[in-house]
Amino acid sequence: MSHVIAAVSTGASVSAIGIIRLSGDGCIAAADKVFTLNSGKSLGDTPDRRLVLGALHDKQRRVIDQCMAVVSRAPHSYTGEDTVEFHCHGSPAVLAAGLEALYLAGALPAKRGEFTKRAFLNGKMDLTQAEAVIDLIEADAAANAAGQVGGRLQKQLAPIYDDLTNLCSHFHAVLDYPDEDIEDFGLEQYSKSLRGDAKALYALLQTYGQGRILRQGVAAAIVGKPNVGKSSLLNALAGFDRCIVTDVPGTTRDTVEETVLLGSTRLRLIDTAGIRETADTVEAMGVRRSREAVENADLVIFVCDGSQPLDEEDQAIIDLCMEQENAVALINKTDLGSAVEPGELPFLNVIPICAKNGAGLDQLAAAVDTMFENETPCDGSILTNARQFDAIRRAYEAMLRALQGLQLGITPDAVLIDVEQAMEAMGEITGATVREDITARIFERFCVGK
Repeated sequence: MSHVIAAVSTGASVSAIGIIRLSGDGCIAAADKVFTLNSGKSLGDTPDRRLVLGALHDKQRRVIDQCMAVVSRAPHSYTGEDTVEFHCHGSPAVLAAGLEALYLAGALPAKRGEFTKRAFLNGKMDLTQAEAVIDLIEADAAANAAGQVGGRLQKQLAPIYDDLTNLCSHFHAVLDYPDEDIEDFGLEQYSKSLRGDAKALYALLQTYGQGRILRQGVAAAIVGKPNVGKSSLLNALAGFDRCIVTDVPGTTRDTVEETVLLGSTRLRLIDTAGIRETADTVEAMGVRRSREAVENADLVIFVCDGSQPLDEEDQAIIDLCMEQENAVALINKTDLGSAVEPGELPFLNVIPICAKNGAGLDQLAAAVDTMFENETPCDGSILTNARQFDAIRRAYEAMLRALQGLQLGITPDAVLIDVEQAMEAMGEITGATVREDITARIFERFCVGK
């Protein structure tokens, strides 16, 4: 038995429609206390998943809103429990009053993520799908998140987990039930599948770089000397004055971040303090953070003042940029004349721009789109979640240890310790319980005691 929970499941701002959701045993009865159908029937008499019109009212039967209600009975609901939704007018005051009436009718406030947690606990989704729900809500990479909600990642992992379960269950069946008519166990017969499974996990690990970019955007550090137009560039790309811009060098003392869509690429722009030698303690801290931003960036955007010749400070920053995999150079202030030629800069992409009037930014967008083109399908088959990445990494490392033990001729029980560790790590992603799965497979596949 689960207690009744209630919450507003739409946003907190004013909207055309706002939804109040309830779930749990007794939620239909609780909803009946605050909702009167125009037909005179009770919610308990309405068919599943059919909208009905009525009045939402408080304990004193004062009308809060004329709205629609819909019932979904277990197990055919999002949570796997009985659920009710009220589709109200989207006033925050109306939704708050409706929620208060439901609390007085016996419902408890839902905790963060509790509806999806109940869906997981009731077997409506695995952990990959549950985590993808919040990714989909927050997503700029909606296609991949939607694919994970649909179970795409779980489907990739299922054959691997199934192979490992077969291996472990076979070993334990032979060990624990020697009198049964079970095929002799030998690790060699599983070596091919183990290698294939390890290869599949490695391929999945390789998708995390793109997945992180899909989820968070390309971390793009804008670097250069003080007063070359870095903050003006960020403002131009953001479309508003995000940074303070003055003629005084060293105005930016810390990193400033803003997320923008440039072409078809989502950039997490990081405006950095101008990199130079300085005796100013605060500015020196900003310069250190600028260097750290360059080291951690997916893309480095070097900016120089095209109206002035390059100097030693420019060259030092260029050398820093050239250590990074993806870098582009912008010759700024083209409206003030040209003292720098593109050939002077050792970058694959060198683009003259004017951050002040936006000239050349379309070329920058095209160059960035080309840099971050990726043909990997965004259908839920890539890792976007750091927790999932860590679990797959541990599973892969355990598989490598198992394969190494196989090559060294280590006893099966020792090898299977690593195999079970791989299963446990994968189980952290899907929510599977290793020991229960192995036990179930023993009786299911080997007919023990038949």
